[in-house]
Amino acid sequence: MAGQSLLGRRRHLFEIEDQPWLPQPIRDGVTGYLNYIGNLDARPYQGFCDALAAALRTTGERELLDLCSGSAGPLPTLIAELDRRDVPVRVRLTDLFPNAEAMAAAASTVPGRIFHETRPVDATAVPAELAGFRLLCNAFHHFRPAQARAILADAVAQRRGIALFEGVGRYPASIATCMVTSLGVLATSLLMRPVRWSRLALTWVVPAIPLVATWDGVVSCLRVYSPDELRELLATVPGAEDYTWQIETEPLGRSPMRVTWLVGAPRA
Repeated sequence: MAGQSLLGRRRHLFEIEDQPWLPQPIRDGVTGYLNYIGNLDARPYQGFCDALAAALRTTGERELLDLCSGSAGPLPTLIAELDRRDVPVRVRLTDLFPNAEAMAAAASTVPGRIFHETRPVDATAVPAELAGFRLLCNAFHHFRPAQARAILADAVAQRRGIALFEGVGRYPASIATCMVTSLGVLATSLLMRPVRWSRLALTWVVPAIPLVATWDGVVSCLRVYSPDELRELLATVPGAEDYTWQIETEPLGRSPMRVTWLVGAPRA
């Protein structure tokens, strides 16, 4: 039907990691795995980092406020990529369920560049004192359209830059890849440092971490906003017309996989 919202096609299915009752060791095991694989390869972030570096130059901002950080995700890699573009930044990690130990471990890989909040921070209600260019890596899909629009609207209302990156999407190759996430969790469990006996037990004895990571990976694919849906969200955000927006979906080389990203910054 003409004029029908594209957002109606998206399915916000049940994701286990969103639930407050999920035991912290399982949550930390899942986010730790995502952190590990998110820093294995810098190629997915090239176009995104080009746009983010340009936006940081325009705004003069040199601090990123990372929302929904999990175990820090690809932030060490993003810092290195921005350094290559002569835009050095500091990053403040935040999460509704902060994994302080994992965040501190990520900070140790880039001394003096990564800091973290130990208090819970809700991405839909960012405290006013937390400044910086806002960033959500593989996290925007956690929010329903009304919440997603509110996140964008708050950044615009506060005249903050905002960037989103999603490494999966609603297409067959991505869904098929996420359906075998459990194999990736098993393959990397002995390589991840530091070694955690609880993580190994929840991977090999009671395979809670592989099962949660696989289910949530598939659901994440189905939840990701397409570029047209992101534009639809922005169309109802007051003041969005005073921003410069870049929204892209890029293939990963010759593979069938692709990434989606958004970078927005206030006009000079």
